[in-house]
Amino acid sequence: MRAKKVKNTLIHIFLAVLALVWIFPIVWIILTSFRAASGAYSDTFIPEEFTIRNFVRLFTETGVFNFGRWFVNTFVIAVFTCILATFYLVSIAYVMSRLRFRSRKPLLNMALILGMFPSFMSMIAVYYILKGVGLTEGAWKMVALILVYSGGSGILQFYVAKGFFDTIPRALDEAAMVDGATRWRVFSRIIMPLSRPIVVYTILTSFIAPWIDFILARVIIGTDAKYYTVALGLWNMLEKENINQWYTRFAAGAVCVSIPIAILFLIMQRYYSDGLSGAVKG
Repeated sequence: MRAKKVKNTLIHIFLAVLALVWIFPIVWIILTSFRAASGAYSDTFIPEEFTIRNFVRLFTETGVFNFGRWFVNTFVIAVFTCILATFYLVSIAYVMSRLRFRSRKPLLNMALILGMFPSFMSMIAVYYILKGVGLTEGAWKMVALILVYSGGSGILQFYVAKGFFDTIPRALDEAAMVDGATRWRVFSRIIMPLSRPIVVYTILTSFIAPWIDFILARVIIGTDAKYYTVALGLWNMLEKENINQWYTRFAAGAVCVSIPIAILFLIMQRYYSDGLSGAVKG
C-alpha cells in the first residue's frame, strides 16, 4: 500500500509539472499583452504596469500592420472552410459507411495511404495548379485557401466520421426507404440529426486549421499583406526590425486569435466529447 501511494504521488507530481510547462507560455503571452513597457524582453514575469493600450493600438494603428483586416480575412476563410469541409467529410463518410460498391475498399485503402504522407509534400504542386486556373491573384487567393483547406481536410476526420456512422443502425435507413424515402432524405432527415456530435467535431477541427496554418498561407498569399491571415501577420511582427516595437502588440494579437477558438470550443465541448466517444465504438 505504501509503495502504491508513493507511486501515485510521483505520478501526480509529474502531471503537475507537465501542466505547468504547458500553461507557462499561455500565461506569459497573456501577461505580456497587458504589459505597458515595450520591447521583446522583460526583467519580471509579472508586468510592473498593466494596460489595455496594446489591444487598442493593435486595431487602431493600421499604417504598418492592419491586424483588423487580417482577423476578418481569417474569420471569413475559417467560416467558409467549416461549411465546405463539414459537407465534404460528412457526405463522403456517409457514403463509405452505408453504400457498397466495387471500388469502395480500394478507395478507403488509397485514402489511408495518402493520409500517411505529410500534406506539405504536395504544396508546390497545389500552388501551380491554383496558379494555372488563376486563383493566386488578388482576392482569389482567399478563395484558393478556402478550397484547399476544405478539400484537404484530414483523413483522420474522415475515418472518425465514418466510424461514427457505422455505429448508427442500418435498420433506420432500411425502414425509411421502405416507407418511400430517398437516400438523400434518409441522410438529411434521419442520419444528420443523429450525427450532431460528429458534425460539431468536424466543425471544430475545420475551423481551427485556418487560424493556425502558416506554411500554406505563406505559399499562396506570398507578400501581399492585404490578404494576410493572422498567422502571417503575427509572424511579420516578430521580424528583426519590428520585434522591439511590436512584441507586446504581437502578444495582444495572439490573445485575440485564441478568443474565437476558445469560445467555439467552450460552446461545443459537450458535443465534441460525445462525437469522439461515439466514433470510437465503431
